[in-house]
Amino acid sequence: MRVSDAFTLTAAVVLAIDLTTVGAATARSEEAPGGDGVVPPASEQDFTADVLATGLSDPFEITSGPDGFIWTTERTAGRVTRIDPSSGEKSTVLTIHRVVATPGQQDGLLGMALHPDLFRGHANPYVYLSYTYDDNRDPGVLDRRQRIVQYNYDAQSGSLSSPRELISGLPASGDHNSGRLKFGPDGKLYYSIGDQGNNQYRNTCRPIESQRLPTREEVDVGDWTAYQGKILRLNPDGSIPDDNPTFGGVRSHILTYGHRNVQGLVFGPDNRLYASEHGPKTDDELNLVRSGGNYGWPQVVGYRDDSAYVYGNWSALPECDPADYDDIEIPPEVPRAPEHDFHDPAFVPPLRTFFTVPSDYDFTGEACEPSQEFFICYPTVAPSSLDFYTGDAIPGWHGSFLMPSLKHGTLYRLPLLDGDGTAVDGGIPLFTTVNRYRDTEMSPDGRIIYVATDSAGMARGEDGAPTPDLENPGSILRFRYTAGG
Repeated sequence: MRVSDAFTLTAAVVLAIDLTTVGAATARSEEAPGGDGVVPPASEQDFTADVLATGLSDPFEITSGPDGFIWTTERTAGRVTRIDPSSGEKSTVLTIHRVVATPGQQDGLLGMALHPDLFRGHANPYVYLSYTYDDNRDPGVLDRRQRIVQYNYDAQSGSLSSPRELISGLPASGDHNSGRLKFGPDGKLYYSIGDQGNNQYRNTCRPIESQRLPTREEVDVGDWTAYQGKILRLNPDGSIPDDNPTFGGVRSHILTYGHRNVQGLVFGPDNRLYASEHGPKTDDELNLVRSGGNYGWPQVVGYRDDSAYVYGNWSALPECDPADYDDIEIPPEVPRAPEHDFHDPAFVPPLRTFFTVPSDYDFTGEACEPSQEFFICYPTVAPSSLDFYTGDAIPGWHGSFLMPSLKHGTLYRLPLLDGDGTAVDGGIPLFTTVNRYRDTEMSPDGRIIYVATDSAGMARGEDGAPTPDLENPGSILRFRYTAGG
């Protein structure tokens, strides 16, 4: 693969569980042209790579705007930026000074959705944003909350203005905020909220609320505490859609529940909604989102198979102390619940996991042995977003999910294998670098894949060990299909 001098692609990392073998069977079968002369799917060698833009502050969401520019949110700077795809020139359209972005954590300016009418006359020139703010008037105590706000775009000034708050007081944390925001084909807004990182590390003593559903009284007064670990569905004015599911007779913004950390949302064939989700030490998930569905967390991770996971409820300890938390060993005094004890007719298993391992799997790993960053060696990829390729410009890619990895700096192509959208290939790894891939976007002609990278954080180095030394921090990488001329 030809690369610019700006960065070099590294060889795919070999993990303790070999991730490159997951899509190997499919990759091999696709590479051989059939007797009917069908062109095989494009591989990594069919692309050239360079860096479109640098100097971004943790780009979180990137999307192709109807104006031909790439729009991005910069999580830690609270900026919305437009990038010229031909020159990489950047222009700021909005800076939100109230954004709370804590160093080394997961709050800040997160999701962005562009209204389909943007740049199509004067109707609905809206951009929707989600960001963390401090809801405590005491300057010494931080009370993170999240809000979704509608802005008007002024094409003459190139700026966003006239903010209109759609919903505020949503749960927020320094961990597992999720924060993906999509404008659906049904004219609704879809938003993911994580479990806030509860029951682990610094949040060990805070219970996971992913299975708790709101009461009617909470909904009536706008208490959204039970929205942790959920996917929401909102009217564009922030109100509750009349056709949202009811839980115990209560209708709220909640579409699905039982989530840990959904960082990818995308609409696929027949307007089906799909989500990618972080697992704890195993079982990152690709899910088909079904209205009213329960996705199992924290009782179930991946499939309900009792493989390498048991729910240890640290927050239930009478004398809970975050200093006692251990991500590897659950002591006997911590209440446990195996997956086979969980029974709910609303449970929805994933379409695919990354990866399910046996219960005797060694989670420390040789490469991570000297380090405290054991999570880099866990059999997960940390899926940070999700896109769906509908074009025909790249041979063989039509009908594929594109799922970037934070840990491995890899883009996984996941072809759909059936017409009803329920069978997905294990994954074909592409474009591996020592970076944290945060989001992806396609050019309008379908020939270019853009990848946003985090400005800092841990990734897996070329030697397999954890490293904070990223090749292209705070950048937009460009992978251009060139084999077709």
